[in-house]
Amino acid sequence: MKKALLALAIPALLVSCKGENEFTINGNIKGFDGKKVFLEVQDDSIGPKTIDTAKIENGSFKFDGEVKEPRLYAVRIESLQGKSYFIGEGGSIDLKINKDSLTSINARGTINNDKMTEFTKLIDPIQKEAMEFQKANQQKVMEAQKTQDTVIMNGLRKQFMAIRKKMDDKAVNFIKSNSNTYVALLLIKNRMYGMQGDLAEVEALYNGLDPKVKESTEGKSLGKRLAEAKKISVGKLAPDFSAQTPEGKTVSLKESLGKITIIDFWASWCGPCRKANPEMVALYNEFHDKGLNIIGVSLDKPGQADKWKEAIAKDGLVWTQVSNLKEWEDPIAKTYSVESIPQMFVLNQSGVVIAKDVHGEELRSKLQQALSPAPVSGPMPGAPMPVQKK
Repeated sequence: MKKALLALAIPALLVSCKGENEFTINGNIKGFDGKKVFLEVQDDSIGPKTIDTAKIENGSFKFDGEVKEPRLYAVRIESLQGKSYFIGEGGSIDLKINKDSLTSINARGTINNDKMTEFTKLIDPIQKEAMEFQKANQQKVMEAQKTQDTVIMNGLRKQFMAIRKKMDDKAVNFIKSNSNTYVALLLIKNRMYGMQGDLAEVEALYNGLDPKVKESTEGKSLGKRLAEAKKISVGKLAPDFSAQTPEGKTVSLKESLGKITIIDFWASWCGPCRKANPEMVALYNEFHDKGLNIIGVSLDKPGQADKWKEAIAKDGLVWTQVSNLKEWEDPIAKTYSVESIPQMFVLNQSGVVIAKDVHGEELRSKLQQALSPAPVSGPMPGAPMPVQKK
């Protein structure tokens, strides 16, 4: 009798194991019958890749497929802006998408999607608070930028960063409490590429992940990027580079050494970078005569040299500017592990990194210490949210 039961159990076990990597996605969205839906997998190296298409019928669509490891997926709808992100993994995934905002999605049915929904609900109230603060103070920010009123700008930034800190604290606690999930890995990647927290904190969170998560394809990739980023960390010698100026002259980093130097990664198409440029101009005007130098490294796109030059002129960037016009494929950005902009590195006279991604009072204080023994009062405004590599 036992042998018979065992014989019956083995085929059942084989059947249950066979489909562990297979997924079924059942999507629901109203008002777009007849539209095509595109299923995308998000890839760090090549960007989003469409892997399947379906059609919306009676407010529903469906995808079937297979995935070896959890990955970040998205669906987009024909002729509409925005995407709905979720976790692609084995199992039955239910998507409920808001027809008025594709980014508003409720994904359930599998471990990581349930966890992502849990995290979203956790931070939604804080995100709403941040958006309401930005909306309420938008006019004040514009007026302060126009008049270069650094006191008001810095005060508003402090209030906004206090809200951001609440969100960061929630994220860190969630990562630590769910270290065996892909969602935790995804949130750590966002912190690293979005410059949320310093490198030491990101590394500590990564080291706290479950070994199976770290040994996944994306886990290994993040570990490699962390190792590369540590090579350009505070206390390390900044790698030399050379590139062309708008006038076609080739200049190198080593030519600028001997002064306190800021390497400022930006682009003409980057909104937060352009908003930060007036602050960089004010910083340069205040400290240049005391020994500050800035090198702007633009990640502008191929064939868009004119837009790069126009932005330099319009924003009044009088310091050295270089670009390879290769966007995220820029070799300098790759050397410095730049995954989001604006991003900056502050070097001492010998080319050693003394600060990384500092803004506002922290940046100003760092420059004061490096350039003058005498303290100087008065705040500098901070920087807007960065643009991440897609």
